[in-house]
Amino acid sequence: MYELVHKAYFRGFSASDRNMRLPASFLGGLFVLILAQVAPAQSGRMSPTPTPPQREDDTVRVVTEEIKLNVLAFDEEGKFVQDVNGRDLVITDNDVLHQPSSVRRTPANVLIVMDTGGEMRSVKSLDRTRKTAREIVNALRPEDQVALIQYADTAEIVTEWTTDKKQALTAIGRTKFGRRDAFVPALNLARGFMMKSGLDNKHLVLITDGTDSGGDPSAKHDALRALLSTDISVHVLSYTKMEADDIAPRTKMISNTQPPKAMPDEVAAQLPPGVRDVATAPKNKTINMDRSLLKKLRARKADLENSEEQLNTLADNTNGEFIVPQSTDEMVEKASLVARMIDSSYVVTYTPKSPVSGNGGERNITVTSKRPGLVVEAKRKLIFAGN
Repeated sequence: MYELVHKAYFRGFSASDRNMRLPASFLGGLFVLILAQVAPAQSGRMSPTPTPPQREDDTVRVVTEEIKLNVLAFDEEGKFVQDVNGRDLVITDNDVLHQPSSVRRTPANVLIVMDTGGEMRSVKSLDRTRKTAREIVNALRPEDQVALIQYADTAEIVTEWTTDKKQALTAIGRTKFGRRDAFVPALNLARGFMMKSGLDNKHLVLITDGTDSGGDPSAKHDALRALLSTDISVHVLSYTKMEADDIAPRTKMISNTQPPKAMPDEVAAQLPPGVRDVATAPKNKTINMDRSLLKKLRARKADLENSEEQLNTLADNTNGEFIVPQSTDEMVEKASLVARMIDSSYVVTYTPKSPVSGNGGERNITVTSKRPGLVVEAKRKLIFAGN
C-alpha cells in the first residue's frame, strides 16, 4: 500500500550536553552550595520532590507518506535493463509530476494462487494448473521467494515463503481437487498473507477462471478492489476463454458441434464391435431439450466472460500481466513469460505532493522514462479509504 514513516524528536538535553565536562572551580562551588542546603535539612523532615509527569506534547511526531510500486524496465529489444536510477524516471500522480525517492532492485516475492476446483469446469484441470505453476517456479530467479495457496471448496495456504524450489514444487504436487470455487476467500487470504509479510516487490499470480461458487457479486467486487489499495502486482493466467469457447456450443438447443465424449477412447475401445461403433460414431447434430441445463450453461458462459473482464482490469490496474491462452499448451508456455516479467521489476518509491491520509479517493499513477533507449512499463491505480 503506502507507508507512513514516523520520526520522533524529544525535548531536553542533547547527548553532547549530557557529556559536557565542567571546570573544577565550578564543581567546588557547587559542592559548597550543596553542603549549605543539606545542613539545615538534617535537623528537620525533608519531603521528597515529586517527579513531574511527562506531558504528551513532550514528543513531536512528523509523519512522512510514501507510495511504493513495481516498475518494469527493458531496452528497445525487450531485454531487462540493470542500471535504472531515479534520474531516469518521472512519476505522474493524478497529473502531478514527482521524482522518485528511491529505485531499488530486490528479489521478488511471488504468491501463486491455484484454482483447483469447479462444478462445471470442462477445460480447467488440476493437472494443467499444476504444470503451469511448476513452470512459473522453475523460471523464477534462485533468490526469489515463492509461497502457494490453493482453493477449491476452501482456500488454504499450501506452503509459506521459501527460496527452495524443490520445496515449492513438492507443495504444488500436494494440491487437491475440489467441487467448488472459493475464489473470493482465496483473494482475501492472499491479500492478508502478502501484506502482513512486510516484504517489497510483491507479486500475486492467479491461475484461474475467476468464477466464484458463492455467487455474491458485491463480495467479489470488494475483494478485487481491495487489491488496489496495496503495492501488489497481480498477474493472471486465465482459463476464461478456453472454458467459454468449450461451453458455447452447448448453450444452444440445437448445435452442429460435436458434444463432449461420453467415455474416454480407451474405454470405448474395449466395447463389443457393434456397441463400439455406435458409441464412437460421429454425431452431426446435438439436440438439448433440458431447459434448466441450458440456463445453467448460459449463466456459466456469462460468468466466465464477466470474470475475464474483471481479471483483465485488475492486472491492468496493478501493472501486472494478463494472459488468456487459446489452449492448455499455450498456458504452460506463457507461464515462463510471467516469471520473466516479474524478474524485470524495480521497486520505486516517492512522496506524494498531496497528502493521502484522511483524504481517500483514487490515484492514477504512471512512470515514464527520461533516458533514451529505456522502456518503462508502470501504470497503477491506487484506492485509499478516508480516515
